[in-house]
Amino acid sequence: MSETVEHEHIVSVLVCNKPGVLRRVANLFARRGFNISSISVGEAKDPGLSRLTIVVRGNDRIIEQIEKQLYKVIEVVKVSPIAPSPEKRVEREMALIKVQIDEKTKLEILQLVEIFRGKIIDVAKDGMIVEITGARSKVEAFIKLVESSGKIVEIARTGIVAMNRWNLSKKEA
Repeated sequence: MSETVEHEHIVSVLVCNKPGVLRRVANLFARRGFNISSISVGEAKDPGLSRLTIVVRGNDRIIEQIEKQLYKVIEVVKVSPIAPSPEKRVEREMALIKVQIDEKTKLEILQLVEIFRGKIIDVAKDGMIVEITGARSKVEAFIKLVESSGKIVEIARTGIVAMNRWNLSKKEA
């Protein structure tokens, strides 16, 4: 990819799990004028460490500089860029979608949930909450199809978590 062309980057950052670390990392991106489009944080394999998965748009050169700057944050243990091509990474996002239903739309929504391998998490007379998990494109496709019925009341999304595939060498990342 060209150094000057902006595209989406996913960066995995292993940090010490301490108060204020997320703020310091997010500020690093903000100071350089980047809007974080997604950030997910969770405990890592090792106790006391957390993994941040950050999605941001920018060109290769600027993102490389940000990755180097991340190491200046004392609590940052490791920075790992995630492969830009979907074939070389595994990514998942989860969304909870509150959908208003009636007798006309109930069957259609249930069929969409089945096709997208979703789960019905909660059901009431007038609606349901659906869980969809998968690549961001799958989540967005489901939302777009349900929106066409005009019945979405609320959406909560986790943001992306991602890893490079097993057979990906450092040179390919």
